[in-house]
Amino acid sequence: MAIALRGQTKVWHRRERGAQFAAWAAWLVGAAIFVYCWREVSDKTIWDFVTDAPAQAGDLAARMVPPDWGYISQIWKPIWDTLNIATLGTLMSIVIAVPVAYCAARNTTPSVAFVRPVALFVIVASRSINSLIWALMLVVIIGPGVLAGIVAIGLRSIGFVAKLLYEAIEEIDEGQVEAVRATGASRAQVTAYGIVPQVMPAFAGITVFRWDINIRESTVLGLVGAGGIGLQLAEQIRVLEWQRVSFLILMILVAVAAIDFISGKLRFAIIGRAPASGH
Repeated sequence: MAIALRGQTKVWHRRERGAQFAAWAAWLVGAAIFVYCWREVSDKTIWDFVTDAPAQAGDLAARMVPPDWGYISQIWKPIWDTLNIATLGTLMSIVIAVPVAYCAARNTTPSVAFVRPVALFVIVASRSINSLIWALMLVVIIGPGVLAGIVAIGLRSIGFVAKLLYEAIEEIDEGQVEAVRATGASRAQVTAYGIVPQVMPAFAGITVFRWDINIRESTVLGLVGAGGIGLQLAEQIRVLEWQRVSFLILMILVAVAAIDFISGKLRFAIIGRAPASGH
């Protein structure tokens, strides 16, 4: 904001002249970047396909109706596999994430200079790679199937659980920890009686929330060969069985909605407040 004197009258300006020129320059650069990006996208887009997309979508929707309800007898095992992938992957991540979070928190790490950076690197590496990419690599390494999906979900979830958990550890009441330490308790006892009771509600909520997310992610891992109902979906798309595809999509929606309801109730029961919104 600037105020200039014009005669004896004060004239208000939103910005000083230099700041105003800088703002105009920023808008000009932004517009130039937008035009350049749009040109790059436009040059690589086949616009005949784009204009024909509504007709193609309508034709595909017509072939997906009605859903093949008779296919239901063949999807119970894939749904069970999907639940196992999400549940076992979540358990795997918890086993690894708890010590990682303990080492990443400033108030519990054995070494701020050496151990904490390693723990933070593990968290960042896990969160940076999508579960589909993990699944693609693991299908190549250990072969297609449910095991690849479990490990992919687990590796992806470590960073999520560990990050939220170590932040919860750093926010604990140090007075309670000092009170336990003042009794002459060992490091393990301080952790068990001073830290764990304070972070347990957050830990339980994080676990249930991540399990909820993993249910959704595990439904698509089969697209790359990692088992579950996504494998059935990919197969039916490959053979153009669109009525079965629509049925599988409906079943995925029902399963995810049911799990979301259950996980919401669990979170509410654990943390004693309204459940968080879904991911």
